Amino acid sequence: MPIHAIELEDLLRQSFPNAEIVVQGDDGVHMSAMVIDESFRGLNRVQQQRAVYAALKGMMDGPSGDLHALALTTKAPE
Repeated sequence: MPIHAIELEDLLRQSFPNAEIVVQGDDGVHMSAMVIDESFRGLNRVQQQRAVYAALKGMMDGPSGDLHALALTTKAPE
């Protein structure tokens, strides 16, 4: 089932309430997200992205996942 950008943003906001989050994409299965959050400070990029994928609660798990592709940018605030 496709997901809307606002739904993806709301889901990310649950785990990153103070983050700057920008979600783009209109087909519901191929999207991009930028998440800038203080919790990423001191983490490498892989650790940051794992935190975001954990926040997605299985939405990208295999062929039955709601979200097929997510171009992800993560970083701590400057």
